Amino acid sequence: MFNYNLYFEYIKNIYFYNEYLIYALSLVLVNLIFLLLSIAITTLLERKVMSSIQRRRGPNVVGLFGLLQPIADGLKLFLKEIIIPSHSNVFIFLFAPVFTFFTSIILWLVIPFGESVSLLDFSYSSLYLLAISSLGVYGIIFSGWSSNSKYAFLGGLRSAAQMISYEVTISFIFVTMIIMSSSFNLIDFVLAQEYVWFIFPLFPLYFIFMISALAETNRAPFDLPEAEAELVAGYNVEYSSIAFALFFLGEYSNIILMSGIASIFFWGGWLSPIGLAFLPSFFAFSIKVSIHVFIFIWVRASFPRYRYDQLMKLGWKTLIPITMIILYFYSFILLFI
Repeated sequence: MFNYNLYFEYIKNIYFYNEYLIYALSLVLVNLIFLLLSIAITTLLERKVMSSIQRRRGPNVVGLFGLLQPIADGLKLFLKEIIIPSHSNVFIFLFAPVFTFFTSIILWLVIPFGESVSLLDFSYSSLYLLAISSLGVYGIIFSGWSSNSKYAFLGGLRSAAQMISYEVTISFIFVTMIIMSSSFNLIDFVLAQEYVWFIFPLFPLYFIFMISALAETNRAPFDLPEAEAELVAGYNVEYSSIAFALFFLGEYSNIILMSGIASIFFWGGWLSPIGLAFLPSFFAFSIKVSIHVFIFIWVRASFPRYRYDQLMKLGWKTLIPITMIILYFYSFILLFI
């Protein structure tokens, strides 16, 4: 005998599942659009700030005050011809920029813009962040090897060694933050700073994190992959058009991401300073991220590039030991309080 109750229950479950799926996809789409707009604004901000620091004119032709320059750059990249080197591994060559951009996008799923305001909230969001961010090195290795170019391959090896080295430092900082907040959740990291932001007791660790973030994102003064005799761009030298644009978008997405992580770890995330509690949580978080993005740009415009041996010595012989000492010191204090 046909059971109508089970049939209607099945239909109802399908309806609610589809409704939830549409809602989740819409959130992801909105997040992607917001991120792409943020990247466009960041590229414009970088060119404007650097031109001001170096006392020259920045973008001022396309649109009012050059505000449409990112759109013009994007259209130029997407309209260019895609050139694939001969004897390259075509599949991996085209897969590498897609993989790099995809890993930079999915990291934003766990970033909290406010209390309970994140696309994906679960107990081990910090471990998710650490695990997915470590996958970004594979896109660089794939692109350097598959290009069948010695310059691209050497640039890929440099970038991979650099990123792996400074991921160790960042991992120790993650462990310190987990111990300080007694949780693996990024939201709990922020809630633990309700009375005092971690930048005050952990300022040396914040300084180390900013240095490691510059090296992790291959930004100046640690942009060593772009220093192959100052003529080629490193692992992405053989790329053009959309493929190059995806590497470009992934790089700036990681810059904004590192700024967001620094704001969550040390600047109280969405928490407003004393006396400015009326600010919306999203607005307060955006201001902190913008300040960190400005720091990235200011450092690029102000400091000369390191040599590669200096970069690796700084990471392995200086930052990692200091970070381990700080980790043991605060673990000892919290153990006996």
